[in-house]
Amino acid sequence: MVRALTAYRERVRAEFETAFAEDHTPHEVGASFGLGVFLTTLPTFGLGLLVFVALVAVFDRISKVAIFASVVVLNPLVKPLVYVGSYRIGSQVLGAEPAGSLDGTLGVATDATLRLLVGNVLLAVVLAAVGYVVVRRLTVTYRRRDLDVVERLVDS
Repeated sequence: MVRALTAYRERVRAEFETAFAEDHTPHEVGASFGLGVFLTTLPTFGLGLLVFVALVAVFDRISKVAIFASVVVLNPLVKPLVYVGSYRIGSQVLGAEPAGSLDGTLGVATDATLRLLVGNVLLAVVLAAVGYVVVRRLTVTYRRRDLDVVERLVDS
């Protein structure tokens, strides 16, 4: 288990370092990751990857590595936690669940789906914003560190 977690952490780190070193601006890397997190958080049932491919094909300012790195972070093991959190957030926003009948199973399913979707969109927006800020700052820091290393080598 520890070995698997270590390998996963190294894979995430390698993906981010590749994104940090790309020719995209820190804003583009951060925005690409944030967009990827937003789409990956939503319940797209795998269609989000097709959207990624289409976006990357159409917009050259999107960092391929950064947008696909979001899939590594929000992987299938994490998604159940996202959905539980989404449902709870949706329930907080929409208020208490109605007592009594909601016109049978369809009513209950509709209410649960609405709570999940409302919470999911709100969580996706927050995670995307946090992802953008964190990855943009990490990109700037990574590039500044590399520049410092190069300058030290040139000065010596």
